[in-house]
Amino acid sequence: MTKHTYDMGVVGNCAFLALIGTDTAVRWLCWPRFDSSFVVGPLLDEQKGGEFSIRPATAFTSSQYYIQNTNVLCTEITTAEGSYRVTDFAPRFLQYERYYKPLMLIRKVEPLTGAPRVRVACRPVGEYGQLELTRRRSSNHIAFLGLEEEIRLTTNIPLTYVLDEEDFVLNETKYLVLTYGAPLEAALESTAERFLTGTLAYWRSWVKSTSIGSFNQEQVIRSALALKIHQYEDTGAIIAASTTSLPEAPGSTRNWDYRFCWMRDTYYILTAFNNIGHSEELERYFHFIANISTKVKDKFQPLYGIGGQSELTERELPLAGYLGNQPVRIGNDAYTHIQNDVYGQVLVALLPLYVDCRFQDPSRQAPLPLLEEALRLIDTTMDQPDAGLWEFRHIAQKHCYTYLFHWAGSQAALRVARALGNQALESKASRLLQVAQQHLEACFDSSRGVYTNAIGSSNLDASTIQLITMGYLDPASEKARHHLVELEKELKTPEGLFYRYRHPDDFGTPETTFLICSFWYVEALACVGRLDEAIREFEQLITYTNHLGLLSEDVDARTGSQWGNFPQAYSHVGLVNAAYRIAKKLDKPSFVA
Repeated sequence: MTKHTYDMGVVGNCAFLALIGTDTAVRWLCWPRFDSSFVVGPLLDEQKGGEFSIRPATAFTSSQYYIQNTNVLCTEITTAEGSYRVTDFAPRFLQYERYYKPLMLIRKVEPLTGAPRVRVACRPVGEYGQLELTRRRSSNHIAFLGLEEEIRLTTNIPLTYVLDEEDFVLNETKYLVLTYGAPLEAALESTAERFLTGTLAYWRSWVKSTSIGSFNQEQVIRSALALKIHQYEDTGAIIAASTTSLPEAPGSTRNWDYRFCWMRDTYYILTAFNNIGHSEELERYFHFIANISTKVKDKFQPLYGIGGQSELTERELPLAGYLGNQPVRIGNDAYTHIQNDVYGQVLVALLPLYVDCRFQDPSRQAPLPLLEEALRLIDTTMDQPDAGLWEFRHIAQKHCYTYLFHWAGSQAALRVARALGNQALESKASRLLQVAQQHLEACFDSSRGVYTNAIGSSNLDASTIQLITMGYLDPASEKARHHLVELEKELKTPEGLFYRYRHPDDFGTPETTFLICSFWYVEALACVGRLDEAIREFEQLITYTNHLGLLSEDVDARTGSQWGNFPQAYSHVGLVNAAYRIAKKLDKPSFVA
């Protein structure tokens, strides 16, 4: 069987994201927001998805790489006639004391050798390919009309060649600037170069301010850079992935829209940012949560739109799908689910704002009613079955993972209550901590020495690895070590990958492994003292990146193929946190006499 990888790179500026193929074609670009319709989306339909490419006129080979420590992507094309490089980036830099991050994709095209012939095509679309845009030619740009805002391509390539999609000899550097809304009105060449210089400097400075150990530093940096551009800076929301409907396995119909903010995912993401010393993202996310909390009625949803929308109605689109995989879905009905771990997730995610001395005046930044409401919801849902973190659509159980976060959330609330001297809150948090612990122990199968996925169930679930990594089980205890061994027996593949679970769900038995679970496993190995194994497993896992170090959601253990939405923030979070855990274990102080 052949190995499938996503041969694309991602660029972004915390306002939008774009995926660029190794043939220079933009495979995915949504405007004006992460969750908007694509304006270029051949990833899901080659016919209806439009096009924006700078392809050679003849047969070619290509290579693709990031400029080191940046989100600036280079694609080099080599033909018999010559070679050229396309540099793609989304401008981001400090200007007038705030970040300049326009809806603007800049493409710099440079000849490298010989006289290559290239063909530029630019055909954006609207309404997920259902709307063809009209074109208006001006002196130095082409306007595409039909959406709420104008899309404009500004370029120094002869417009005739672009409109007719005719090939031409590339004998000097050319620029293409695609904008949504506000167009580029300044001088093209000098402005594009200035924006490139500023964007390179911004990303290098951001990386330089990142605190990471020496363990697999290059891959951790790439994951951190990918994570950063999955935050929608305007509101602070962090999306799970930039795409929709890339299948978890071919033909599985497990095709979901991940362009939303999951409460659960953001806890892990913020832990990752905290581990690498970036607190700005945490503060922005808090403001997003605080805004949502004012609209909560009886429960927090598992996910919200990046603007705080609570209704994310799922529907199917008449598109061919990635490699023919249907359905293509937008929206996600998981917003209607009962997933009670979310309350503990919110409490644990916001804990640093109350107790970390780096945050000034935490009582002002983190209003107490938000914490009290989350704790109240833990209390009222303690005995309620839910859909669990894997979002079962027709299965409700009393999940071990949910009780783990009832426990962790109550513990976080207890720390805050003590920091604030709030005795009533402390008493309530202490009581719920004990009740959550009792429910967790009800998941323990004493005959096997393992915690099952739910009370009364014999099934195992990789999420219970976190009983170790989150400190519910003492990593040095025999109970923790044995629990991990039992999970290995049932859920681990010979390649070190982990299935979420092996029992049937709403769609059958899962075919592919879930990368975040594999990174949880690495963390647990480090926790229980199996450090050499943790390092070995980590180094195996990073072989499942694509050519740029980017990770998907799922991996087929048989072929090493990437599947699921891409790039998957959750997977990169797992990598960053696992590397951090290993680095801490390796960082043993040495003393010189």
